[in-house]
Amino acid sequence: MTAPVRSSILALSLVPCLIAEPVGERRFVTNSRLGLGSENNISASLRIGDLDGDRDLDVVVANGRHWPQQNFIFFNQGRARFNLTRRLGHDTATSYATELADLDNDGDLDIAVGNDMAPNAIFLNDSHGHFQHHATFGKPSSIRSLTLADIDRDGDIDILANSRGHQNLIYFNDGSANFPDSRPFGKALDSTIDVAVADLNKDGHPDLVLANRDAQQNVVLLNDGQARFAQRIPFGTGRDETRAVAVADLDGDGNLDWVTGNIRQPNAVYLGDGKGGVRESFNFGRADGPTYALAISDMDKDGHPDIIVGNAARANAVFFNQGDGKRFREVLFGDASGITYNLAVGDLNQDGYPDIAVANSNSQNLIYLNLSRKR
Repeated sequence: MTAPVRSSILALSLVPCLIAEPVGERRFVTNSRLGLGSENNISASLRIGDLDGDRDLDVVVANGRHWPQQNFIFFNQGRARFNLTRRLGHDTATSYATELADLDNDGDLDIAVGNDMAPNAIFLNDSHGHFQHHATFGKPSSIRSLTLADIDRDGDIDILANSRGHQNLIYFNDGSANFPDSRPFGKALDSTIDVAVADLNKDGHPDLVLANRDAQQNVVLLNDGQARFAQRIPFGTGRDETRAVAVADLDGDGNLDWVTGNIRQPNAVYLGDGKGGVRESFNFGRADGPTYALAISDMDKDGHPDIIVGNAARANAVFFNQGDGKRFREVLFGDASGITYNLAVGDLNQDGYPDIAVANSNSQNLIYLNLSRKR
């Protein structure tokens, strides 16, 4: 039986333009077979990738937050049928974050897990979806998210550990999925929840966009070319209480833009000037509830990146970009009583359209298939 999905389209509270007519093309559908885990899981993060080499996208889920729980991998048996589950590691932990990347350069996806006041862990893949605990990295801290990218441009993937109220750190990969060296970024007491990595000023070096909470302003950190980030460009109001950030060229002008999911104020779009600064900004969505997660993907395959938001105590939504990065249409999905702590996007049923997996902190995690309304 298909669960109720709020497919009615609401007008977007957007400056400078409002669109009220329905999208009428895509809908997001879930059912009892599209659950991941149980209602007892306190899920904080999930990620999508082909973990067993069968060309289907699988899902890894990090559970616990402040209470130790088991993390799991859900293996896609084709067309979004997740009939095989495997534990990730033997220990339970207070996991807040999980990320996927080829950390040891052997051609398959490995897993990094970030924990709250517990050792962070690296799990290496045997190319068939069996994972061995390889190493820990860093000291226990208040990890809230991990971001994986080649920060020093040496050909392997490094880890940014983003810690609310503690020093954020970059852990540099030695090429074998060990991370012996680290370097701080941002200020010592930054209350960072999320970080996006992208070359905002077109100098060939990855820059950082920090989403901060606790009455701290968000900030862009520009890379000096040596993986150091001294130049700060603040943005936002400082009252945003930002929980998530994502980067894409929303308006098609060749400059990267970024989006923030906020708890205390409406979500916001920042159109970049190509130098790391903001050319124009505006709010989108509603102001009556917190956003905990977001992603950017072309959900209707029209060539324009769309925005997916995960909310607490109100329905989640996809904002369809009308082509200029300023006008969007909203389609709701999910249960308004839930708390979506994280989400990820990928084509799970191999129909050519990206689907949505959500990590719920008070109910079962779910997959929403991106389907045509004509079905």
